[in-house]
Amino acid sequence: MPSLNKVTIIGNIGNEPEMRFTPNGKPVTSFSVATNWVYTSPEGERRQETEWFNVVAWNRLAEQCNQFLAKGRLVYAEGRIHTRNWEGQDGQPHSKIEVIANRVIFLDRRGAAVLPEEKSDDTGILPEEKADDAGVSEMDPEDLPF
Repeated sequence: MPSLNKVTIIGNIGNEPEMRFTPNGKPVTSFSVATNWVYTSPEGERRQETEWFNVVAWNRLAEQCNQFLAKGRLVYAEGRIHTRNWEGQDGQPHSKIEVIANRVIFLDRRGAAVLPEEKSDDTGILPEEKADDAGVSEMDPEDLPF
């Protein structure tokens, strides 16, 4: 039976990205993204709710996120939901829901840089970089199809 695990979020970076390395030397960068939902209550009062997402990027995407993202920047992140479970030092079970990113786009007015999935050939150049040399394109949030 087919299944799908895909999430798309647009919001502001809530903290400075944190990059670390696995014991095998793979880079991984984590950062939080805040999304807002504005609605009108039944009483006619305008309200806003904020939802926080923990985003994790790996390998080259992790390096790019660490280099170019900063607290407060508007970002588009696409990936899959993953629940990580572990046992704390106190023996208590813990879990954390994360978005494992495979695509990140900067949406600030300064210009949007696309951070593509990690798929390169033996030249080390990503397909998107070959197409537009710099890997940077201009995009306004209003241009998104949703």
